[in-house]
Amino acid sequence: MPMNDPNNYNVLTYFWMLFIASWGGAVNYISRVKRGVVSKFSFLELMGELVISGFSGVLTFWLCEAMSVEPLFTAACVGIAGHAGGRTVYFLEQIMIKRLEKIAKKFD
Repeated sequence: MPMNDPNNYNVLTYFWMLFIASWGGAVNYISRVKRGVVSKFSFLELMGELVISGFSGVLTFWLCEAMSVEPLFTAACVGIAGHAGGRTVYFLEQIMIKRLEKIAKKFD
């Protein structure tokens, strides 16, 4: 199996990446509550933020691993991606769309 196969990472690695990403998401949510962007604290909204942050963190982890980024820099990127949450996913989506459009033009 290739080294960068998502199945080759142990549970502890995924736990830490999810923890760091979720921590970033929690910081983002708490700062929005403190600034008054969110009218009042909502446990369900916080859980939604943590799920989105975890997803964006895992995607960032995989991308960093695919590019052989140093582990400490990867952890920092995962935390920042978790803090950015859905914005990270949107950014990655835009990159993917541009790449797919380039591929599609080659076949036209």
